[in-house]
Amino acid sequence: MFPGLPIHEPVLIFALSMLVFLIAPLLLKLFRLPGMIGIIIVGAFIGPNALHILDRNETIILLGEIGLVYLMFIAGLEININKFIEKIDRSLVFGIFSFIIPQLAGTAAGYYILGLSFPAALLFASIFASHTLLAYPVIKRLGIVNNEAITVAVGGTIMTDTMALMVLAVVVPSLDDSLDMFFWIRLGLGLTLFFVGSWLIVPRIARWFFSKLTDESYFEFLFVMAVAFVIAYFAEVAGVEPIIGAFLAGLLLNRLIPSSSPLMNRIEFVGNALFIPFFLLSVGMLVNIRAFVEGGHQLTLAIWMIGLVLITKLGAAWITGRMYRYGNDQIMSMFGLSVGQAAAALAIVLIGFKAGLFNESMINAVVMMMLVVAIISPQIVERYGSRVSLTDKATYNPAEIIPRILVSFSAQSTYKQLLMDLALMIRDRKSDEPLNVLSVVKRDAGNSEKMVAEAEKMLQETLNYAACAEVPVNTHVRLNYNIASGIMGTVIENRISTVVIGWDGVHSPKENVIGSIIDQLLRGTEKLVLVSMIRHPLCNTQEITLIIPHGIDHNTGLYSVVDTIRRISEGTSAPVKALVVGDDPAIYKEIFNKLSPDLPISFEGLGGWRLLLDMLHARGESPHELIISLSTRRDTPGWHPMLQVLPRRITSYFKGNLIIAYPPIGERPDDLKFFGIE
Repeated sequence: MFPGLPIHEPVLIFALSMLVFLIAPLLLKLFRLPGMIGIIIVGAFIGPNALHILDRNETIILLGEIGLVYLMFIAGLEININKFIEKIDRSLVFGIFSFIIPQLAGTAAGYYILGLSFPAALLFASIFASHTLLAYPVIKRLGIVNNEAITVAVGGTIMTDTMALMVLAVVVPSLDDSLDMFFWIRLGLGLTLFFVGSWLIVPRIARWFFSKLTDESYFEFLFVMAVAFVIAYFAEVAGVEPIIGAFLAGLLLNRLIPSSSPLMNRIEFVGNALFIPFFLLSVGMLVNIRAFVEGGHQLTLAIWMIGLVLITKLGAAWITGRMYRYGNDQIMSMFGLSVGQAAAALAIVLIGFKAGLFNESMINAVVMMMLVVAIISPQIVERYGSRVSLTDKATYNPAEIIPRILVSFSAQSTYKQLLMDLALMIRDRKSDEPLNVLSVVKRDAGNSEKMVAEAEKMLQETLNYAACAEVPVNTHVRLNYNIASGIMGTVIENRISTVVIGWDGVHSPKENVIGSIIDQLLRGTEKLVLVSMIRHPLCNTQEITLIIPHGIDHNTGLYSVVDTIRRISEGTSAPVKALVVGDDPAIYKEIFNKLSPDLPISFEGLGGWRLLLDMLHARGESPHELIISLSTRRDTPGWHPMLQVLPRRITSYFKGNLIIAYPPIGERPDDLKFFGIE
């Protein structure tokens, strides 16, 4: 040991950690390896089992545990909740296979080949029957989090780890003959109360908080952190590991935190920059590099465990993939995700050691296995996940045109942030196109300069808000005698494809449909226009009601609206219920399935407009409902005189969020013919 080592000065320890988080991933990228491996390897070299520059003390252990909990929480947040619920049976199947196959094979190998006692063999198998999403940052970077096979693999984690940790919860008490009826009642009751209580209480509190207490943005972040770690703690109280609670917390808050929001960006930033790297560093510091050289019984154990975890996890992914007809790249990506080992494996072996079932050789063997699979897992996901990503991008779909969005509102608007949330939601996250934010100031000989200054101040606020989501913004201030003309000029000059404009729901007798400015805009532009009356945070949306008028299936701009609806549904994690007025719902079911097959949507036919109005009127005020009314410009396919008065009819009694979507005119009809839409 060198003089002055290990380091004990807190500031120097933190500074060294930051250097590791910065330099190690950059060096590994030179060799085309995932950066997370670099942190683990450096952690092994500077840890107590090698150069001993740092101790794996209570602080490192604490930050490492926080990082793992944070990682599982983000995994729950980023799952497409609609796909997860729709394919939950597949997640359960994969989770069961991913546990049963390693558990049976490991128990047999431990008992008959390695000579372990039966309880020790059960725990030996449960070590690698569990898995940790070490490679999750890789699939996130590749943009395949919402691929069905990946969703199934991530969702299966909760089943696999729960069953593996249940083995631990049962085997250790059995050594003291304490598996009585009271034990099973306490365990079952605790888990039931935990899951049911969390599911009923947390979403209600979160909806109230996001609706009422959003003045300071950092309060939202602190609230989310409090929920994540409180639920993780109560999971431990109920008898399972905190990572299960963290994953559940992510699922519970999933619908309320849009993936494109500033809040989500803050959550990811803190995790990726701080907590998750500390988890990887903590794992690396467990590795005893000397054990690789010295060999012996622990090396034999490690080889057995590595072989078993690779074979059995591959078998589970292969069986599940063949059952559900996934491609080979998807199967290998599932295997790469499920082969990772970390906290659950470490918890099981340490508790088994304390109970006298394992010796120090088993601990070293488990750490060696963790290091090997920590290197293998991200590389497998990197190799095959990139192919999955390319396949997803290569699939032709005209609805996936990158939109260029313009948000227009006045300096006096009180719903600027809510309109920005909508624009961020419909924006393609993979696009580099900036949002365009516009304020048109009506020319006034005596007051124009003051109004321009107010508009610039307002636009700066929206610029700061979008910066929190790491979205580039171009701001525009226009001085014009006619506000609609100013908007149309900006649309032309910036080649805008989608206009998001706010509406306060106020009508006057002189106005035709919505308002004089918006009516002029609709007549003067052929682009997709979203007239938006957003009164409540979109994250509170629980259901989307889509109104489809008769004959709009002949409108060539329909697919652009379908894509926008898909993005809103994904952003809010809310299912869509389509009310088809005077048409056959089967027509639109076929169209939506072709244009957006992953959209969770159901269809209901209504005989006429009166039935629609009666149905909407019966619902009354619903702050958790979003109504999207498809409309068309006069003399275009799908136009009906009722569309002229429908907005004011709806707003006369409906106090929730409303978007009136006007499809673009004459846009890419050849693409629609490709899908069989004339």
